[in-house]
Formats: sequence, structure tokens, C-alpha cells
Amino acid sequence: MTHALAFPMPSAVGSTAGSIEAYIQAAQRAPMLSEEEEIRLARRFHDEEDLEAARQLVLSHLRLVISVARGYLGYGLPHADLIQEGNIGLMKAVKRFDPQRGVRLVSFAIHWIKAEIHEYILKNWRLVKVATTKAQRKLFFNLRSLKNSLTHESSLSPEHTASIAEKLGVKPQEVAEMEGRMTARDLALEGSADDGEESYAPIDYLADSHYEPTQVIAGREYAHLQNEGLHDALAGLDERSRRIIEARWLAEEGEAATLHDLAAEFQVSAERIRQIEVKALQKMRGLIAG
Repeated sequence: MTHALAFPMPSAVGSTAGSIEAYIQAAQRAPMLSEEEEIRLARRFHDEEDLEAARQLVLSHLRLVISVARGYLGYGLPHADLIQEGNIGLMKAVKRFDPQRGVRLVSFAIHWIKAEIHEYILKNWRLVKVATTKAQRKLFFNLRSLKNSLTHESSLSPEHTASIAEKLGVKPQEVAEMEGRMTARDLALEGSADDGEESYAPIDYLADSHYEPTQVIAGREYAHLQNEGLHDALAGLDERSRRIIEARWLAEEGEAATLHDLAAEFQVSAERIRQIEVKALQKMRGLIAG
């Protein structure tokens, strides 16, 4: 699918500020899709393998990638590269998007866009190559905002360190180690020529993670869905429906159950599981909207 999408990646228009601004302006001019148009295009792509439909879905969401990538500028990596990695995540999302689930592509794509950008940062910033586990990655991308919410001091107290460790499911020693790596002033800020990372050196300060551009794009409903609204809506489902939604939507990446997995578990057809899933999602949206 990537070869069929003719819209230029940021790297294709150069590395100057003017070039990236031209790309952003071009992306902003791409028309946004209504829910009906989005569903129609997604069905054309999945049912007929219509690459033009996929291209339109990607084009209409380029502004989302740009907005998400802007929130990671403080990691010292080129804006164009962050956008390009986010575009890869967007194309993966379009490929996997199922319009029958009743969720807009903008909400579904957020995970894939952020995942690609996170992977890019972790691979290219020598400072955080210790972040190899899921818990350590969560610590890296959340430590700064949690620290700011607890204290204005330059260093964490033992009590604050323990509180952050508990929230993120890591050891206090890991919090202290990561904080030291993120705030130390005696670390080399320039990459060495022999490791091929001279263009990806860290800077003194990380991006302010309090600014979340995806909340502006996805809107209040998306934010509510991801927080207390989700829990309230799940509580309103029967046990079987809740199990299906959790297995299909809330499982860890790569561990989501298929319709056939759940069909075997409940001893019904896969189509019946799909019907229950659609009805449960409809009920959840009604509960959240109410």
C-alpha cells in the first residue's frame, strides 16, 4: 500500500523549514471525510483492495500525524522524520481498520501513529537504549509529566519516587535511574561518528507532555472514552459482551483475540460474536454520550 500512496513524505520535499512548512500546508488542504465517506472508502479498500480508497483515507488524516509528531519535537529528532514515522503508523492503521466496529479511524489510528514514533525515538536516542521493556518505555515517556504533577523541585524525593514507581509498575530504583539519565548534565550531547547516530543526539529538555494535540483532534468524546467513560460503559455490559470487548479492544498489542477465538470460547459462530461486538459497541457509545 505504501508504494501506491502518491502524497510525498516530508523527506521528499527537503529538510529546510520552508519545505516542511510547505508539506504541512499541503496536508492541511487535504479534505476531511465524513463518517459515511470514511466507512465507504474503508469498505472499498478491504472488500475490493481499492488502493485509491486507502490513499484518500491516509490523505485525510495526515494533519493528525503532523499534530501528534509536533508533541515529540523536544526529543531532538527532525520534525520531518517524526512525521514520516507517524505516516507509516497511519498506513498500518488504515490497513487494519475495520469500519464494522463502529469506531472512527482517527481514534483507531492514534495508537499506531504513536507506536511508530515511540519506536523511532527509542531506536535513535542513545540515551534511552536501556528502555527495552514495556514498563521501562512507559516510564520514559511518562516520567516528566508525572514528576511535574508531584513537585516543582529539580530532583525527586524518595516519597515521590516511590509514588511514580507504583503508578507505572516499576521499581523505585528504575525511576531514580531514568531520572538521572534524563537530567544529567555530564552526558555527551553529540553522537559519535562510528555509531552512525551523529544526527540523533539528545537535547537538554524533553517535550512538555502536558500538551496533547490528539485531544484537540479526537475531541472530548475520545478523551472521555479513554478514561472514566470507558469504565462506566464496560460496567453497563453483560459479562459475555464485556469479555468480547476486552479481548478484542483492550488486550495488549499482538494479543487481541480473533472472532474465531471467541467463537470457540463461547461455542457460537464467529458471525454471532461479531454481532455481539457491534451491539456492545453501540451500547457503550450510548452510555458515554448519555
